[in-house]
Amino acid sequence: METVKTLISPETKQLAISRIQTVALKSIHDFFFEEGFEQLMPVILSPITDPLGPDPGSSVIKTAEIEYLGQRLCLTQSMILHKQIAIGKGIKKLYIVSPNVRLEGPAKQKTGIHAFEFSQVDFEILGAKMHDVFDLLELLMRKIKFDVKLHATKSLQILGREFPMWDAKFPVYTSHEMISKYGTDWELKASSVETTPFFVTCLKREFYDMQDRSREGEHFLNYDLYYPEGFLEALSGSEREYEYEHIKARIEKDGFCISSFQSYVDKAKDGLLFPSAGGGFGVERLIRYLTGVETIAEVQLFKRIPGIPVKV
Repeated sequence: METVKTLISPETKQLAISRIQTVALKSIHDFFFEEGFEQLMPVILSPITDPLGPDPGSSVIKTAEIEYLGQRLCLTQSMILHKQIAIGKGIKKLYIVSPNVRLEGPAKQKTGIHAFEFSQVDFEILGAKMHDVFDLLELLMRKIKFDVKLHATKSLQILGREFPMWDAKFPVYTSHEMISKYGTDWELKASSVETTPFFVTCLKREFYDMQDRSREGEHFLNYDLYYPEGFLEALSGSEREYEYEHIKARIEKDGFCISSFQSYVDKAKDGLLFPSAGGGFGVERLIRYLTGVETIAEVQLFKRIPGIPVKV
């Protein structure tokens, strides 16, 4: 296989990657349709967006903004706030393939998984809990893998990519277990050891991630999904805060200005947010895993990598 990989032209390689991406995206759309989800169109500009903080994994330098007819609008960093608002408008199960702009610092270039512009599959479910999302994602990831092996066999062969199907349930660990076993820099170590995707729960993150109030201290009803083979983080998600007092207290504790999220906070104050859970996974990271390439830059035809000048 290694010999085949070294002999293929860049054009042949790109076409193989694009074919796998096409099959994977069709599989995703088919899955959500069959599961009764409504597809929403992405929001590109908005007066509010995900602050991506105080997540320690974020190194966003600034939130991209424009001025339009006297109004300040942000480029979407993720559609989490809009998903919660959409659930409040009566859409019980939804998904979006959404462009995200996250202006990460140049140090993220070295991770192999960061791009400052990428697409994310976002989904949200009214009344769902963590383990409902876990069950859904197991089904989705197995379907994507099955469909790619079935419909993009030649492309996988061109790339020399082989992967087994997963039979066992995806393991679930807490961040505390990961730190205890691998240290604070646990992500790559754990991802390299595991043989199936796995979930990590209880991570200190943004104000919309539900705090576990049944336990003392800071514990959260949130989760990340990680790929095996060292391919690192696939998805972030959580059960959501939806009550005004809790959201307001969390925003203030994190040092943000309430006015930056005014329309979202007003919805909570008016009782128009509801219990839900969901997540979002990067399309390019998924394709990197499926194709087995070294970095996310290899799956972007028009590369958007922190610290690298943009070309066309």
